[in-house]
Amino acid sequence: MHIPFISPFVVSPFDSLHALSTRLLYLLLPTSFFGWAPSGSNYLLGLGVADITGPTVEENLMGYAVLSQVGTGLYMRQRVRAFIVAEPDGERVLLLNADIGMGDTGVRRALLSALAEEFGNDTYNAGNVAFVGTHQHSGVGGYLENLLPQLTALGLSNQSFSAIVQGSVLATRRAHASLTPGSLSVGTGRVEQGSRNRSPTAYLANPSAERARYQQNGGENGDQEWNMSVLRFEDATGSADGRGFLSFFAVHGTSVYEVRLSSPLSNYPQQPAEQHISKWGQQGYCCILVRMQVPHFIPYHCANDLAATIEPNSMPGNTTYVAGFVQGAVGDTSPNTLGAFCESPGKPYDGLPCVANSSTCGGAAQDCHGRGPLFTNDPFGFASSLEIGRRQADGVKQVFYGSGQAMTPVKGAVRSAHAYVDMSKHEFVLPNGTSVRTCPAAMGYSFAGGTTDGPGAFDFIQGDNKTSQNPFWEVVKRFVTPAPPKEQIACQFPKPILLNVGYAHEPYEWSPSTVDVQILRIGNLVILVIPGELTTMAGRRMREAIRAKLISGGIVGEDAHVVVAGPANTYSHYITTPEEYAVQRYEGASTLYGPHTLDAYLDRYTQLVPYLADDARGKAPPSDPAPEEQVSKAISLKTGVKFDEPPIGKHFGQAVKDVKANSTYAAGERVEVKFVGANPRNNLRLEGTFLAVERLLGDKWTMLKSDSHPSTTLQWVRDSTILGTSTVTIAWTIENGTTDGLYRIVYYGDSKAAIGGKITPFVGTSGNFTVV
Repeated sequence: MHIPFISPFVVSPFDSLHALSTRLLYLLLPTSFFGWAPSGSNYLLGLGVADITGPTVEENLMGYAVLSQVGTGLYMRQRVRAFIVAEPDGERVLLLNADIGMGDTGVRRALLSALAEEFGNDTYNAGNVAFVGTHQHSGVGGYLENLLPQLTALGLSNQSFSAIVQGSVLATRRAHASLTPGSLSVGTGRVEQGSRNRSPTAYLANPSAERARYQQNGGENGDQEWNMSVLRFEDATGSADGRGFLSFFAVHGTSVYEVRLSSPLSNYPQQPAEQHISKWGQQGYCCILVRMQVPHFIPYHCANDLAATIEPNSMPGNTTYVAGFVQGAVGDTSPNTLGAFCESPGKPYDGLPCVANSSTCGGAAQDCHGRGPLFTNDPFGFASSLEIGRRQADGVKQVFYGSGQAMTPVKGAVRSAHAYVDMSKHEFVLPNGTSVRTCPAAMGYSFAGGTTDGPGAFDFIQGDNKTSQNPFWEVVKRFVTPAPPKEQIACQFPKPILLNVGYAHEPYEWSPSTVDVQILRIGNLVILVIPGELTTMAGRRMREAIRAKLISGGIVGEDAHVVVAGPANTYSHYITTPEEYAVQRYEGASTLYGPHTLDAYLDRYTQLVPYLADDARGKAPPSDPAPEEQVSKAISLKTGVKFDEPPIGKHFGQAVKDVKANSTYAAGERVEVKFVGANPRNNLRLEGTFLAVERLLGDKWTMLKSDSHPSTTLQWVRDSTILGTSTVTIAWTIENGTTDGLYRIVYYGDSKAAIGGKITPFVGTSGNFTVV
């Protein structure tokens, strides 16, 4: 499958010209023109944001790996945020923080190719560009280049892949065009009860002396990191908020449950399903999605909400203030802070805590579910999502203005170091002198058991190292991936291998063998860009080892601030400590490259450290060969849109269920209009909107809300595949403080002709209604 490169000049000629003119001025004019000379405490800073929302319907969503988790509408557009830090006359780094599940090798490769075409190879390249996912669990899927994560998406989605690449280029262009002198500051705070360790029995396998050092870090037994780091981008005016920020905090984007069979909508007969959608996402991570009885929506990113509080008259996604939320060591974290309980109506263990190490109820995993902080407010986790988001938002505010440690200036050189590592056979020596190696990738049985955030199917459970968990799969797995040879079984021990993905190469690679390892240095702030999900203790070992190496090498001083950012660049699933790996909970079973995976990363990341030194400018570390690209080999079983037709006697955009004539609404009420629709896949409307809430101002209708506002939703329903008919329902829940006046709802759609396939835009408008 060929994914065509979409010229960046097609997206916005104005943006391209702006970027070009800025770049020429920067290159032609001396540094002194900007009013300051190079120093370790001043930088050129650029921030930008762009739309990356792929197909919001008929596409599997990336997160829980559930085949039936298919989008049916839009709640909030996905976006990518670009942050550039550059020395005035030297090196630079670019971190892209995308509202997707994780970074991907194929997307990054296409992105780097597009950036090289626009800016040249020396400006943005594999060494200094980090592509990081927020790890939310309900964004559009189908974009990862390896086969295993594509399975539930039925292959690669050209639309999803292209939207992410195109938007990432645009965000970078905007950030590059905004490069201006500025400074940075960093601070730390604490997000109390911001997360919980979902695999505490695995964490307890780590040495007691080591665990004792973190007793106060958060959670039970110190098994959680409640510490948050925030990097603030300061402007020349000295604004208290600066131009934007990057925060680093670890909590899985799983507040909204994958499925809650024991809490059906029948328990809430007076409330439509859509009313359970919260107004906040999980602060840049969490999904706004429930499967089964509740429609599937693409998520709302809370960074938009924080930016809107600073620029209240700007549309979400169109603010100049850019707020980014980056995951830390997220592997064993959960937003379900009350713990995991059995939801087994009629069973004696209903409501009791799940069996600890296996996370089971009555011997099975399906009834064991984590409970968020506001678990009793709704059966789907939306209220908990709002609360976890609020706690993180408060954490940022505390770092900025209050109880966190005072923010301190970031000083020093900008450097980056990147290398490829073949993790299927990396040989190295442990600190104790033992020679070890990593293994070809494999998934264990407990991987299929899922987690308390989303239990697996069949009768797989966590924390069981026996290969006889499921005799049926002992037969079936031989038809899924090749049988592991003896050396693979020994290398992965004690993991019982369920999917031997490292030996599965047809029709293309099932999982990555070669991964990106990368470190960004911005003065005394060092960002470890991780191609997977570190557990809490694995993250601590990584941060401390690299920090010690940085200080002992004289690269930074005792004020070194080291953070983790991931999953980034390549998705290689989980990274546990060897002790946690031996327990074989979900995280250990999903650690692809065997028990020495973390040690291998420690080995390679510490080797990158010397290339971050002030005098290492332009030097690159040794690297294994880059992985072979897989996108050109990718297949897709998804069919395109055939055609759209309105029902007989109706037309596209016609309101078939309108507001009542001369109707009046108040704050808190829901306005809902159903239109004759067309498939949203016909036009993703990137940088645009599918809907608008308009108010009459004088004699002109003015847009006040778009599909990027948390108060609006769009749901698409295919009424007849044979006839090509569909409907779109747009809803607006009126916020407190809405100005009185005359309003209407507008639907922007695009239909595909049955003959010739021409895409034609249309507009539908509701009747007028009054808000009082």
